[in-house]
Amino acid sequence: MNQFNPQDKAQNEALAVHTDLQTQQVIDLQMSMAHLEMTVERLDEVIARQDKDIQTLQRQLQLIYKQVDSQDPEGGIAPFDVMAERPPHY
Repeated sequence: MNQFNPQDKAQNEALAVHTDLQTQQVIDLQMSMAHLEMTVERLDEVIARQDKDIQTLQRQLQLIYKQVDSQDPEGGIAPFDVMAERPPHY
C-alpha cells in the first residue's frame, strides 16, 4: 500500500530545506575559518618581520651608544645652546 501522503511530502521538503540550510552553514563556517587562517598567517609574518627589524634597530642603537661613549668629550659634538647659537636674523 503505497499511498500518496501530503504530510509525508511536507515533512520530506522541510527536512530537505533543513539539510540544505545546515550544509550552507557548514560551508559558511569553513569559508570563515579559511579566511581567519589566512589572516593569522599574514599577521604571523608581519610580527616575525617586525621582530627582526626591532632586533636590528636594537643592535644599531647599541653601536651608536658605544660610539658616543668612546668619543673624546673635547673632540665630540658640543652641546647645543639655543641662546649662544642664535641665527643671524635675530
